[in-house]
Amino acid sequence: MRILIVKLGAIGDVVHTLPALAALRRSAPGAHITWAVEQGGAAKLLRGCARLDELIELDLRGWRKSLMNVETQTAIRKAMAGLRNARFDLSLDFQGLMKSAMVARLARVPRRIGFAREALREPASAFMLTERVAVDDSDHIIKKNLKLVEHLGYDVSGEYEFPIVASEDDERFAEEQLERFDGRFAILNPGGGWPTKLWGAEGFGEIADRLWEAYAIRSIVTYGPGEEELAQSVVDHSRANAAVTLDTTLKQFFALARRTKLFIGGDTGPMHIAAAARTPIVAIFGPTESRRNGPFAEDDVVVERFDLDCRVDCYRRSCSHTSCMNIPVESMWQGVVRRLRIADCGLRIQRVSTASGSERGSRSEPTEDEQPTENKS
Repeated sequence: MRILIVKLGAIGDVVHTLPALAALRRSAPGAHITWAVEQGGAAKLLRGCARLDELIELDLRGWRKSLMNVETQTAIRKAMAGLRNARFDLSLDFQGLMKSAMVARLARVPRRIGFAREALREPASAFMLTERVAVDDSDHIIKKNLKLVEHLGYDVSGEYEFPIVASEDDERFAEEQLERFDGRFAILNPGGGWPTKLWGAEGFGEIADRLWEAYAIRSIVTYGPGEEELAQSVVDHSRANAAVTLDTTLKQFFALARRTKLFIGGDTGPMHIAAAARTPIVAIFGPTESRRNGPFAEDDVVVERFDLDCRVDCYRRSCSHTSCMNIPVESMWQGVVRRLRIADCGLRIQRVSTASGSERGSRSEPTEDEQPTENKS
């Protein structure tokens, strides 16, 4: 059987599809599995994946920029001819967009499986599917993706598996950082693809100071393209000089996340990679839904506001007030203390909730039973 997976991007979307790929490979070990993805960061995560037989990288963004160019049209025809010649038996469209449905249609895949119309990001793409699978679109996106594999009659039970392969160089890079910070560092990722997902650099800087003062944990501030100034601003706001910026590739970040004490950041690709690496997480959520997009481990902490009606089905990339991201540092610190305590003691907690302008049960310092490491410097 020849199977085409269509999940074109972005980074978080690809990470959330990896458990479906792993389940598919476990159930159909002899199948030839190909993944079609857009060129860029998401494609880099998939390179070297042993669960895949083939990775096809499509330059969709480049094609759109010069669609009428003869060279572009030639490249498109060549790519589509390659897909058609592969003679896939079925495709699984995890994207739910017109462009993803079009890839499978142009590849002339006879059996094109995707989500039911009401769960598609672009419902008009439903007409290009031959089979539509009913899903609970309010459930976590990983569970939603697994439904397409389950539709084939395959077993999708068990722990989520994320087959991301870090090279020896990536692992060596992470080990160097571990040694540099004496095995005690946190990752702070202040960036986000949408302006509405951003929490303030000043807040991240204060969290870095508190991590150092209470736990002797240094902070590594990571960033993506175009986020260098934001990352440096976090460092500048650290009065204790407790944070440094670090430029990493995605796979270096994955290797680093497997060694860190804690990840703190919003609904971004790095947060999803950290979740795949089983990193302890404190996630900040605003316009997006944490139960659908957030970290899936029961022990992870999500800090968010529940007192705003506008957060329901928001998903806005621009907003005049971004009140949902107006989260006090004290509430974030409470989440950090709780998550570190869980990592040490295996305790379970509820999500941290903030009300407008105040916190519930917050405290600025860990209690004695949380046993922070004293900073002796």
